[in-house]
This record gives sequence, C-alpha cells and structure tokens, in this order.
Amino acid sequence: CPAPQIIRVQSPDGVKRITATKRETVATFLKKVAKEFGFRNNGFSVYTNRNRTGEITASQNKSLNLLKIKHGDMLFLYPSSPAGSSSETMDTSVSQGARPAGAPHVVEDEIDQYLIKQDGKIYRNRDQQLCRHGPLGKCVHCVPLEPFDEDYLNHLEPPVKHMSFHAYIRKLTGGADKGKFVALENISCKIKSGCEGHPPWPEGICTKCQPSAITLNRQKYRHVDNIMFENHTIADRFLDFWRKTGNQHLGYLYGRYTEHKDIPLGIRAEVAAIYEPPQIGTQNSLEILEDPKAEVVDEIASKLGLRKVGWIFTDLVSEDTRKGTVRYSRNKDTYYLSAEECITAGNFQNQQPNICRLSPDGHFGSKFVTVVATGGPDNQVHFEGYQVSNQCMALVRDECLLPCRDAPELGYAKESSSEQYVPDVFYKDIDKFGNEITQLARPLPVEYLIIDITTTFPKDPVYTFSISQNPFPIENRDVLGETQDFHSLATYLSQNTSSVFLDIISDFHLLLFLVTNEVMPLRDSISLLLEAVRTKNEELAQTWKKSEQWATIEQLCSTVGVQLPGLHEYGAMGGSAHAAAAAMWACQHCTFMNQPGTEHCEMCSLPRT
Repeated sequence: CPAPQIIRVQSPDGVKRITATKRETVATFLKKVAKEFGFRNNGFSVYTNRNRTGEITASQNKSLNLLKIKHGDMLFLYPSSPAGSSSETMDTSVSQGARPAGAPHVVEDEIDQYLIKQDGKIYRNRDQQLCRHGPLGKCVHCVPLEPFDEDYLNHLEPPVKHMSFHAYIRKLTGGADKGKFVALENISCKIKSGCEGHPPWPEGICTKCQPSAITLNRQKYRHVDNIMFENHTIADRFLDFWRKTGNQHLGYLYGRYTEHKDIPLGIRAEVAAIYEPPQIGTQNSLEILEDPKAEVVDEIASKLGLRKVGWIFTDLVSEDTRKGTVRYSRNKDTYYLSAEECITAGNFQNQQPNICRLSPDGHFGSKFVTVVATGGPDNQVHFEGYQVSNQCMALVRDECLLPCRDAPELGYAKESSSEQYVPDVFYKDIDKFGNEITQLARPLPVEYLIIDITTTFPKDPVYTFSISQNPFPIENRDVLGETQDFHSLATYLSQNTSSVFLDIISDFHLLLFLVTNEVMPLRDSISLLLEAVRTKNEELAQTWKKSEQWATIEQLCSTVGVQLPGLHEYGAMGGSAHAAAAAMWACQHCTFMNQPGTEHCEMCSLPRT
C-alpha cells in the first residue's frame, strides 16, 4: 500500500490539506479538493504556480506522481467565477449556500437579501497621533472593525446595547469554517413526538423526548434596530381617539423594512399607516375583537408595497388637562411592558416569523415590533418601541408563560400537569451579597424578556399617503360618531377639490373603504388604482378615474344629499361607461343601483322617488 502524502491547496479562503497517494489519479484528487472546499460543481481551477500557470486538468490517465506532485507541495486554487462572486459557488460562504444541512430553501425578505450582500465593516480614518505608517498602510488603530464589535457599539452616542441581527450572523459565520456548521435552532418547550420506548406523558418521559431546561438570558441582538413614523400626522390621528374619549386604543402598523445606517447592518421599520381593528377599549383595558376584514387589509397593503410591521397601543392617563400633561407611569421603578403585554407581543411575533436561511425550520425570531404611546419623564406623550426575545416567543408559543394577577411586572412559568409537561425555566440574579444566583422563574421579572428599540420621527417628514386638512374618517370609530359610509365619502370629496386626482384618492383609510364597503366593494377592480398610489403615477390614477366603477361611486355619493363641486369634472369620462352609469338610479331607501327604465327597486321593491 503506497504511503499517504499531504498536498497543500491554497485558495482565496485559506489553505487546506488534502490527503492523497502517489498513484492517485488527478480526477480523484480534484474530487477530494471540491469536497473539501465545498464546491457543488467544477467551478474552480488548480494550478502548480501562483501566477495561474501549470493548470492541473482532470485526466484518468495521469497520476500525481507523473505530474511530479509530492508530499508537502503547495497548489493554488482559483474559482472560475469572477472575483467577488465566489460566494455564489462555495458552500462555505455567507450567501444562500450557507444553509445548514436539511434546511429548506426559503426566500428571505428584500432587506435581508440586501444586507447579506453588504460588506458591513466599520471603516476608520488614519489616526494622526497613533498611526505610524504611510497613507496606504493599516494598523490596529485604523483597520476596519467588524459590525459586531461590542466596544465600538458601546461608544456610540447613545450606546447600542444590542447588535443587529445581521451583525450577529456575521459573528457566527466569521470563523475559519465560514459558518459551515451554523444552525439557528428555534427553542421548543414541548415533548418530542414519536418516542416509542415508553408510554406517553404523563405515564412516561425520557431524555430523548424531554425538552431541555431554559435559562433566560438577555438577548445580545435584535431583529429590528429602529422604528420610524414617516410623519407626525400618522401618530396624531391615532392619539385623537384617546384625546376625545379617554379610552385606550390599539392599532396595527403598516409600513416597510429598510436599512438603518446608524448601526452596522441595521434594519429600520418605517411606519406609513395605522389600521385600527375592531376593539373594546376602556380607561385601563383593551380587548381585540375578531376582524373579518383582516385578510383584505393585508392584501391591499401588499399591493401598496406595505406589510404589517408591528402594533401600537396607548397607556395614557391625563394628569393636568389645562397643561395637556400625562402621567409618567412606565419607568425603572414600575415596568416598561407588563407580563400580559409581553405575552401578547410574543403571540404577534409568532404569527409574523422572520424568514431565515440559517434555520432548519426556515424561520428564526421575528421583525414584528411593539410600540407603546405613554407618558415620558417630561409628562408628554412618548412613543417607546420594544420586541420580546426569542426565548419569550418560545414560552408563549408553547403556552408556558402566564401573567401574575397583582404584579404586572412579573410573569409566571407554568408547572407541569397531567395535560402538559413544562420544562424548568430559570433566570440569573444577584443576591444581597453580590453573588450570581440561579432562580426558578416562578415568578419571573419580565425585563429578561424585553428588547428596547429606539422610536423616532424624521426631521424631513415622508408621505407615502397624502395629508388633508379634512381627512377621510378612520375605520372602526363608530363610538366617536365617525363612520365610513358614502355620506362621509361625499363630504370628503366635496372638501378636497385638488386638481390632482392622485392627491385626493391617496388615503389609506379611503382605499380600504372602497374595497370593503358593503354597497359596492371594489376588491376585484381596484388593482390599477393601488398601483397608481404605490408608484405615485397620476396618469394611471386618471385612467382608473375614467372607469365605470368610479362613475358609480360618484352617483352613490350624489344620492346622499351632498353636492360635489366639479362633479361633472370628476365624471367627465366621455364614454359609454359614464352614460350607462348616469342612466342608472339609486334607491333612496337601500342605495341599490337600479337599471334604467325601472320604477321599483329590484332589492327592496319600494317605488322610485
């Protein structure tokens, strides 16, 4: 048996040692090289010289001995793809090829795909006092820092306690193996199914199916690094409900995820609109009711280029109505989020998982954020942003966490019962002697589950939707006497007489009404208008305005007793569609649009008046 020999192969990603024999064919040797470097195909070339001369080609007839390749020799590998794109060829890169074995192929969010391609390093200028080298040199004082450098993050103003999620991924995949064995495992608090060695719980359990105990740690990263409302009007209209009633209120945030440049590889949730679902609010409680329109709202938002990025609720108590101040109730001496709010946030985050290529499940954590409108230290309304940790999401998903009745700042880990096995949950604390001790999470301070996120408003406001002095009413505000119907639509159109149709129609709540109203829903015929609003294209909006649907909407508005200025201008479509719509008549009793020539309503049978 010939003695084995070690051949060194140098590539742009480092040097690897390949074991071979003298009589081994070149083809066999190159297969070993491809396997060792993680190539899925023959997208590489191997040379005997660094200057890419003396290429070794796959040949069954030649052995390493004939090519005079001996023990200890150095060969040079270069990917066939252009420089900089080797990450698409090699499995060990930080690209899509870095999925762990068995992980499903998933399509990540656009912002994730964008950040994957970014360098992410923190470049520093040459230090005039400490750097002793020329302008082209680098030293420890000016070499670029990694995006997860904790010392750099701690010295930012203000300091950043949590690195971004993509910086955390770079930390995991930045070693010599390039994250080859990285897998982001989702925590499970349930007994593994399929264990046949014993009776099912509660009669039996073993170490194979028993979930591991959980020790709660403060999460070092966060999936979203900043929340930004596009303008103050969005928040002010939401707060108007509390100002008028004194009752707490809730809404869903619709917007998009963009790059947050203040933090390396950071993600920002930009809020463009707030949708208010059916709910019952009092001065100290909120109950979310079932929303039959939830699916339609998500569909319309998607066509507008938006998605549900979070939820917002108020916790406001007026302190001095003359000064307009509110009570400062959420602070380090009380709580920032109650246990019940953490459980609700965890439930929402589980419904909106973050698609991730490094997880065997195809998802890891969530980008869904929580915003609280509450009193600040200056007794003015402040917006505070939060997420709950992935550990909290797991406890909520598997129904292991309960709120405490008398202490909102404390949660309680359930105990095992005959119906459910609950793993032990611990957290670490400091006793009165300064020693670190491990405590059972019964009860549990919810501060271990919370991640805070800065919430901001831009210096230069952004407007995805137009802002009007007389806006269209917001949905589900019947208790205020603000209803969405054709009378309110006619009033809105009569008060907004802009010559630019796109400015009039570009209102999130108005578009939802056009799609969800019961008299004439436009769900199947409004795609062109939504595209016009998304791209801010006035020509497309004018094209849709000439449709039969808008003519019918105008006729319905004209039947409610509000005279629309310039109705002929809005309805001047110059086509048979308008003529047909104008010939139709609306029943004064049920607003049903009847065909011309009929004297009785086809819906309610009452005579035409």
